[in-house]
Amino acid sequence: MGMVAMTYKINPDAEVEDVNAEAIAASVQALSDDIYNVQSVEVKPLAFGLKFVQVHVVMDDGEGLADALESKISAISGVGEIEVLSMGLL
Repeated sequence: MGMVAMTYKINPDAEVEDVNAEAIAASVQALSDDIYNVQSVEVKPLAFGLKFVQVHVVMDDGEGLADALESKISAISGVGEIEVLSMGLL
């Protein structure tokens, strides 16, 4: 079984007031375990003072693993939209 590298863009929920992108980044970093190797988490500017979180994760190429990770990220307080920026086999 191969490995997959994925890069996600996580936008804070626009309907929640005072969303802290740094807190979201810390929560995403804590998801790193034996299955998901969270290699980098960066808070980047979006526009007008808004920020988003960019995450680079390496995981096994198993069925449903990416969906499970996206579900874990969605469960974090303040997370809005999750977008896959890139995906590739290693």
